[in-house]
Amino acid sequence: MNSRLLLAVAGWLLAAALATGTGVAVLGLLGRPLTGPAERPMTAEEVRLALARDTAAPPSPAAATTGPAPVDSSGGGTPGDAPATGRRLVSTSAGTVIARCDGGLVRLQSWTPAQGFEVDDVDPGPDDRARVKFESDEDRLEVEVRCSGGVPVPRITRHDH
Repeated sequence: MNSRLLLAVAGWLLAAALATGTGVAVLGLLGRPLTGPAERPMTAEEVRLALARDTAAPPSPAAATTGPAPVDSSGGGTPGDAPATGRRLVSTSAGTVIARCDGGLVRLQSWTPAQGFEVDDVDPGPDDRARVKFESDEDRLEVEVRCSGGVPVPRITRHDH
């Protein structure tokens, strides 16, 4: 009788160990996508590398005019130079946005909040306008981008909290 009880306890312990090991293995494989976003914001270095790759590409005829974009001075941002590919880097105190114009429609390719900020709302397009809102405890800033002549034109607006 004792050998049956010992065998039953050993069987239950083995089953519990196998179930625990299987659970840990499955969570190890699937845990990251379930607990965090599948895409992470680009670092400043990744943004620079992405823009350098696109700037090196031959210019397209549709985006031959790439003048400076008007920016609302109350937003505290300065847009980057517009590469001939119809892309633009928009840097603000609240974050960075990369926008692209294709066929008259604008698309936000990436947006990265600055330290202390988070993305409150985003409409990445493609559409006649695309926007992203960055928010911190003290500040809210909206970057809206439209296409003009095949080039992204940002408008930066600071909102009162």
